[in-house]
Amino acid sequence: MKNIVEVSQLEKSFGNFKAVQNVNFSIKENKIYGLLGRNGAGKTTLMKMITAQIFPTSGVLKVFNEDPYENRKVLNQICFIKESQKYPDNFLVRDVIEVSKSLFPNWDPDFAHSLIKDFNLPLKRRIKKLSRGMLSAVGIVVGLASRAPLTVFDEPYLGLDAVSRGVFYDRLMEDYVEHPRTVILSTHLIDEVSNLLEHIFVIADGELMIDEDAEKLRGMAYTVTGQSAKVEAFLAGKEIVHKEPFGGLLSATVIRSDYGPEQKQAEAVGLEVTPVSLQQLIVYLTTGKRDSKGAVAK
Repeated sequence: MKNIVEVSQLEKSFGNFKAVQNVNFSIKENKIYGLLGRNGAGKTTLMKMITAQIFPTSGVLKVFNEDPYENRKVLNQICFIKESQKYPDNFLVRDVIEVSKSLFPNWDPDFAHSLIKDFNLPLKRRIKKLSRGMLSAVGIVVGLASRAPLTVFDEPYLGLDAVSRGVFYDRLMEDYVEHPRTVILSTHLIDEVSNLLEHIFVIADGELMIDEDAEKLRGMAYTVTGQSAKVEAFLAGKEIVHKEPFGGLLSATVIRSDYGPEQKQAEAVGLEVTPVSLQQLIVYLTTGKRDSKGAVAK
């Protein structure tokens, strides 16, 4: 499986502010990636560099093994659907579809019209008259029907209700199976998309904090809850990412070293052991800094 994006020591500064700093990673073909992190972490800046919307300040960035900037061969293989995508005010929904047909070599008109029906989009309505959810749906139609070898969605579902988001996830996976390509999803609804993701990048303060297969992350941590003294004794020597006392009880989230024996050890002393969702884990990892003992400083 070849790399289609390669990033080395990538940085982007705006004046004295470093939005992205010393980022290194690679993206392989035909996988679904999650690009996760808090608002202002640097996700959109990174996506804009990958899709040649802005230039990096320093570092190396290759897309399809070439520099993407002003490179038609590369850009023809990319579809970037941004948060609150902008279109000319006088465009109707059908105008966006027609223009997209001319922009993307792999465009599938039948799939596009199927998606338009799924989202109940009014083809003759002006873009500027659409609700936020409908505008997001237009971007989803373009992103999916483009079948671009590299498709990037930046918060693609803003304003969509849960049912419409479910339609997006289902149609994405159905078409991905039939027509594999590389998809990058930047999202805050981590648990909703966790089953779609094959690999996860987490960015915090412009730095790449996690670069890991999703399956490994899903089982990376667990939570123990019980009497404070018993929990504290159990935590000795373990890497802790979150602690929360309540009354005489204590709940702690721990990075596992060997989950089976640790779970039995906790249960043997009367502690409750529960799994940690991917979203919880990433929140814990990005809202504090670990001290030398592995605990998160608040």
